[in-house]
Formats: sequence, C-alpha cells, structure tokens
Amino acid sequence: MTPDEMARFIEKDQFARYLGVEMLDRGPGSARARLSIQPHHLNSAGTVHGGAIFSLADAAFAVASNSHGPLSMAINVSISFFASVTEGALYAEAEEVSLAPKLATYVIRVTDGAGRRVALFQGTVYRKTERAASPG
Repeated sequence: MTPDEMARFIEKDQFARYLGVEMLDRGPGSARARLSIQPHHLNSAGTVHGGAIFSLADAAFAVASNSHGPLSMAINVSISFFASVTEGALYAEAEEVSLAPKLATYVIRVTDGAGRRVALFQGTVYRKTERAASPG
C-alpha cells in the first residue's frame, strides 16, 4: 500500500480517531500507536477501561494487517491484561508473525510510558481480494 493510501486508510478509522488513537509509525506488517489517557478512557475503578486498551491494540492491528494492500478483516482476536494504568499514555506495537495469501497473524504489545507491559493482543485476519484503500 502506498503512503497516501495508508494515510487515507488510517483517516477513515473514525472510532480510533474518536478515542484519540494516534498512529506514530507504520511499515509493512507493523504499526505503532499511542493513546493519551483522558478521563473518558477510565472505568468505574479509575483505571483505563479494557475496551480502550483493546481498541488501541486493534487500531495498530488494523494498520499492520492492511499495510500490504489487500483488505484484511479480523477473524479471531484475544487479549490478556497484565497491569492497570490510570494516567499518562499507552503504546501499542504491532508485529507480523505470519503472512500467507489468505491469512495473517499479528501480535500487539501494549505498554505504558515507562515501557511496562499492560496487555498482549493476538489477532488473525482474513485477507480479501479487494484493496484496503481506494483512491479518493
């Protein structure tokens, strides 16, 4: 996918943008994203909501898995949480583990600003024949 196509693809993710996810870096099969923690990201216990952590990881997963061009849609994901966070920023780093014509698998590590492990997300996508981003 060209840099312009990827920029359009990222811009179209309205939910990630709504949450405040910022894409820091991207490459073939990889992505790095940040979420600056705001009060609306917190749950009733005062820690970052698991859904916000999942969504950050999922945004990095989407960019990494669609970076090769074919539209890639999640068919299986899982997440494990290791630590709670109340302030600062969270980072999600996606790494491609396996790439085949129809399926690809990714691991996304979520850390806090100090590099402490917060969560581990694993996802598999189905790679369709249509392109992830179209011109315009």
